[in-house]
Amino acid sequence: MDTWRCIIHDAADAPTNMAIDESLLVSGTPTLRLYTWHPSALSIGYFQGIREEVNLEACERHHVDVVRRISGGGAVYHDRAGEITYSLVLPEQELPRDVQQSCERICTALALGLQQLGVDARFSPLNDVVVNGQKISGSAQTRRRGHVLQHGTVLLDVDVALMFSLLRVSTTKIADKAITEASARVTSLRHLTGEIDRDDVITALQQGFADVFDVTLQDGGLTDDERERLPGLREKYASQEWTFQR
Repeated sequence: MDTWRCIIHDAADAPTNMAIDESLLVSGTPTLRLYTWHPSALSIGYFQGIREEVNLEACERHHVDVVRRISGGGAVYHDRAGEITYSLVLPEQELPRDVQQSCERICTALALGLQQLGVDARFSPLNDVVVNGQKISGSAQTRRRGHVLQHGTVLLDVDVALMFSLLRVSTTKIADKAITEASARVTSLRHLTGEIDRDDVITALQQGFADVFDVTLQDGGLTDDERERLPGLREKYASQEWTFQR
């Protein structure tokens, strides 16, 4: 049975969180990281146009940071009290070559972990985990130099009104999913189960990954090399040049 490093991090700001994920990707060591955000942030996919996707005035008004990820996918709101974020780094050979299949395997681990908390979570293509058709987790992936990074959210709680006030969500997107009310698109663990302890969620997610990938998770931290890369990477993610490149 293989062993993965598991890192549980305290809350950090958006540039720091994205810098850590990229530093882990450069290393390529099999690693599951679970973390939170402070302050709240909105991350956008690498290929997105920020002004088309983000209500920048609302983000400033609500003191929400904005950061561009290196992964694809859409804009995501990361509430400082309402979610746990995961990132997984693996060598490409540890996952299916097909991006959709690799995403399904990782999301299946998330779903299995959530099932241990008493919710009927299931993978939903392309990159979501849903409960009764409502999204509780979304993910994005990138591949660099033989390594895969996939990261995503698990919603503990959700302020739908705030979330959609920060995003420029078109009515077309909602209609395409046959949903007329934005609140019908998402759910959260606290909505489904009542008050839930964050540590219990972390434990359940760890077990889901251990079971699906047949690995042992070993508590760990960043290596010296990974830490040394952080200042430069954080500067990149905090820069206007990076964030507003599209």
